[in-house]
Amino acid sequence: QVQLVESGGGLVQAGGSLNLSCAASGSPISINAIGWYRQAPGKQREFVAAISSRGSTNYLDSVKGRFTISRDNAKNTVYLQMNSLKPEDTAVYYCNAGGYYSSTHYSYSDRWGQGTQVTVSS
Repeated sequence: QVQLVESGGGLVQAGGSLNLSCAASGSPISINAIGWYRQAPGKQREFVAAISSRGSTNYLDSVKGRFTISRDNAKNTVYLQMNSLKPEDTAVYYCNAGGYYSSTHYSYSDRWGQGTQVTVSS
């Protein structure tokens, strides 16, 4: 059973950058699609980005051009590079492993990390 641990969150000013990591243990993630989600206070969890086992990606429209998802299978880790951050990006960010990936959609599985807080000040 894969276990996921997110890290890299923090407090940053608007326009700044953060690089989140999702480190997996217990099972190699090379065959899995991986997704990033976020949940702001009082809001539902929403999809942010996903990467297939072959490296194809898709993104939430509002983060396209600012966020980049990538994977390093040798390190069993997936990254989310976030640039030009906005206050509305403030949320707890979660990674998810093994969901269903398509070019336009990612359906999450029941395998989640504990989340990492991202706070963007104006």
